[in-house]
Amino acid sequence: MIAGKLEITIKINELPQLKDVENAWQQFHLECGGRITIITVQPKIYNKLTDVTSNYPQSVAASADKLGQSNELGFVLESPNIQVFKCKPKAETTSALGTAS
Repeated sequence: MIAGKLEITIKINELPQLKDVENAWQQFHLECGGRITIITVQPKIYNKLTDVTSNYPQSVAASADKLGQSNELGFVLESPNIQVFKCKPKAETTSALGTAS
């Protein structure tokens, strides 16, 4: 048997409800397929997340992390690495349909 590394990627498209923890770190809970995932982030990452979502409401965040300690409802993610992708709204396009004769 060889050792492997288990990572999880979670994508969100809205800012979760946050809870302050020590040293201005922020914690939030996500429901993923019936399991509750607990994520704690540094102030720098939290600020980036809120800045992008306030300027780009349709932004998407993805977190690829190591699976951490299990709890009664789900699990904790260790060392979350959150990336935020700016999504600009698509411009509405109108197409002119010609009539065939």
